[in-house]
Amino acid sequence: MTSPGAFKLPLLCVALGTCLLPAADLSSYRGFQFGMNLSRAAEQAGMKPSEAKLEYQRPVMIQLLDFQPNLFHSAAAKGDPVSAISLSFLDGELFRMAVVYDRYKVEGMTTEDMIQALSASYGTATRPKAEIAYHSYYAESAPVIARWEDSEYSYNLIRAEDRSTFAMVLYSKALDARAHTAIIEAARLNALEAPQREADRISKQAEENQLEQEKARLANKASFRP
Repeated sequence: MTSPGAFKLPLLCVALGTCLLPAADLSSYRGFQFGMNLSRAAEQAGMKPSEAKLEYQRPVMIQLLDFQPNLFHSAAAKGDPVSAISLSFLDGELFRMAVVYDRYKVEGMTTEDMIQALSASYGTATRPKAEIAYHSYYAESAPVIARWEDSEYSYNLIRAEDRSTFAMVLYSKALDARAHTAIIEAARLNALEAPQREADRISKQAEENQLEQEKARLANKASFRP
């Protein structure tokens, strides 16, 4: 006779999405292939490439495309536990994904429940003592709860935002390493150029104020009657 516990893992797997084979292919997630270009990814998300936000322009271009899978009003979408996915691009190539689960769709699930369900799709998890970059209103990084990886890709389970739900940070190791180096350099350049940008901003604002004053002077001078 089958024990009730035998049904627990399949049910959890259904709650988080379709299970993959034990030897999971970590090179893609929901049709988003690491290395795919922005145009193809935007089409997959039902969006336009122009909706991507520019994060950095130098020394390489890094863009971010945010979308919500549950905006598609189908029965499957309404039951989807994923509430948002952020796609990051390095010079137009997809290198990282941040997947946030709907807090109400994982409510009551423990960390062990999540690890067990995800392991059914991605294989045996490791539990490294590490943090991963995760930009939110609360922090720039988050502790890794569990990790699934191969030689090229890494999937990381974390607590998202205010710890009310979970998230997964997925990335291509080669592309993410390049992006990390580029972001450090971009931050250095921004800090180096900040004083000049501020001086330019003040100068431009002064010119605009002067033009407004001159425009007002001419208009008032022409219409003024003692």
